[in-house]
Amino acid sequence: MGAICCCGRKPSKGNSLDRKLERKIIEMRKNKFGKSKLKSIDSVVMLFPMFREKLKTLRGMFEQYDEDSNGYIDPNELKRFLEHQQFHLQEEEFETLFRYCDIDGSKGIQFNEFIVLVCLIHLLQEQPSFDSSSKAELANLGEVFNTMIEVFLFFDKNADGKINKKDMVKTLNDTYPLEKSPSHITEKRFKEMDWDNNGQVTIREFLFGFIKWVGIDADE
Repeated sequence: MGAICCCGRKPSKGNSLDRKLERKIIEMRKNKFGKSKLKSIDSVVMLFPMFREKLKTLRGMFEQYDEDSNGYIDPNELKRFLEHQQFHLQEEEFETLFRYCDIDGSKGIQFNEFIVLVCLIHLLQEQPSFDSSSKAELANLGEVFNTMIEVFLFFDKNADGKINKKDMVKTLNDTYPLEKSPSHITEKRFKEMDWDNNGQVTIREFLFGFIKWVGIDADE
């Protein structure tokens, strides 16, 4: 895979990875997805069992690289994972991606963080190629990751690579226009994803919230 252009952790630089992901999502909407097959929130919920089953297959890979079996993948273990998958990153890029997905600052990647990290790599890589058996396993999950991104696009009504509260309200209410989602339910769902309370949900925030909706936690 080609190198990922990441930046440092300072606010102005940390946001650059969010912006790159936003651009990739907009590009995927234009070039890959076209018209979404998802028509309602019910059509998303119906996919939850599939997401849960497929994403759990990453558990074996996670445990393989969690060499000390402490429930976390540390930086050295993650480097070995990326090397085996032939995901080539510069040291600064690696450190940025690690911090970006180490959402609780534990200096270790838990299982739910691992899922998000692998999905973001899938999104950011320029020309995915899968040769080895482990890469073939990730290739099979590629379609699952694409569907997760499609769900994000389903919520991103104004197509700017972010979800705002208006997007969330519209998506939840469009399913049953005569039975609009109660405002406190919509507020709760949005807050579950908007971790920094800035009124916008990035793809990273969405993925963490979504896999929890699906039923996968850090200690799954």
